[in-house]
Amino acid sequence: MKHKAKIFIVDDDDLIVSMLSRALKNSGYEIRSDCGSESVVGDIHSWAPDIVILDINLPGRDGIDILQELKKTLDAEVVMLTADDTAESAVKAMKLGAADYFTKPFNIDEVKIVLGNIMEKIRLKKEVAYLRKVHNEQLENEIIGNSKGIDILLARADKLIDSHVSTTLITGESGTGKELLARYMHLRIHGEESYAPFIRINCAALPETLLESELFGYEKGAFTDAKSDRKGLFEMADHGSILLDEIGEMKTVLQSKLLRVIEERTVRRIGGKDELPIDVVVIATTNRDLRDAVDKGDFRLDLFYRLNAFSLHMPPLRERKEDIPLLARHYLECFAVKYNKAIITGFSAEAEKLMVSYNWPGNIRELRNVVERLVVLESTTIILPEHLPKEMISHAGTDSGLTADFPLPDQGIILDDLEKKLIIQALERAGGNKTLAAKLLGLSYDSLRYQIKKFKLE
Repeated sequence: MKHKAKIFIVDDDDLIVSMLSRALKNSGYEIRSDCGSESVVGDIHSWAPDIVILDINLPGRDGIDILQELKKTLDAEVVMLTADDTAESAVKAMKLGAADYFTKPFNIDEVKIVLGNIMEKIRLKKEVAYLRKVHNEQLENEIIGNSKGIDILLARADKLIDSHVSTTLITGESGTGKELLARYMHLRIHGEESYAPFIRINCAALPETLLESELFGYEKGAFTDAKSDRKGLFEMADHGSILLDEIGEMKTVLQSKLLRVIEERTVRRIGGKDELPIDVVVIATTNRDLRDAVDKGDFRLDLFYRLNAFSLHMPPLRERKEDIPLLARHYLECFAVKYNKAIITGFSAEAEKLMVSYNWPGNIRELRNVVERLVVLESTTIILPEHLPKEMISHAGTDSGLTADFPLPDQGIILDDLEKKLIIQALERAGGNKTLAAKLLGLSYDSLRYQIKKFKLE
């Protein structure tokens, strides 16, 4: 159901109040009124109207005073009514924040038009605020971690930002958070409240011909399907940032054009003659070794030197193990809210120990996916070792140094002693959790319980 705009009328003239109320109700507004009583400000606050129509000359209290009080504490537009032909007081009211004013007697159709325009401005203001909120939520910029590697990385990134470096290369394995670092830099450069554009393009996902037109745009008639002029992504990113994801996959022909754009800060559309100036921060990311790509002839040496002048390296998750519990708890909280699973409150110490010991070949992306799967599939208050993926448990099992080709000593062994020691070791590694210990030993839960009883390990 469509929300009715609310208008609060404050005037001691019953005829004006009646006329305005009737006309505005017929136009779809919800109306309340007051003759200028002592409680009028409180009544306006409690109803929270979109617009207040306020008479300047009220008995016992000046409308200008009410206006000043409302503008300090209420998010509503105020339209003033005045009987002063010189409109001196109305102009004063405008300077104090009134949206508009009418001089009595006024034309009711004119009032409707002005109020309609004010409501449109209110709607646009709310829409911009909403889009800004969505934009900032999508541009998640919080890099979670307190490891030495992350501290050094962010300190270096901040130096580049403070020095107004316009081109940065971010390297790192897939899933380490290179795009997150790019977003962090974008918001630090342009400000948290800025609505500056952040344009991302995956250089590996588009064919060469399409990538060129996407980056640089084209003029009408430049090729068969060019029915009209079209801006490229560099133009769209003007006064903002452009992220060239997986730049190592870009064809060498395009690399030369990109180098010219980076160095000259101008772009020429396909089929165009004009050089269009752009003010844009360029951030490129890659998981390839660009030096090796240069040696193989896959990447231009001059572009490599231009990008590598200011580079940042995202460390893999296995090199910042102390951040794993922080990241896991962060994603647990996020997905618990997303999937309405508030029942899950955290990880057991044993589960966290297993997660820290795992190498995470997929880095943060793998960790994020694992936690999301746990939140969706499990209905427990605490994530235990048995809830974790099998590869983590099997990794913990092989981490002990005991392999399948364990050499038999020349003097032989007492099998029961070895079996007992392995069970004790498994129980210690699992923090006393029999289910996990059984998985580490490749036994069923009942078999492990029998062995524990056999060796009197209770």
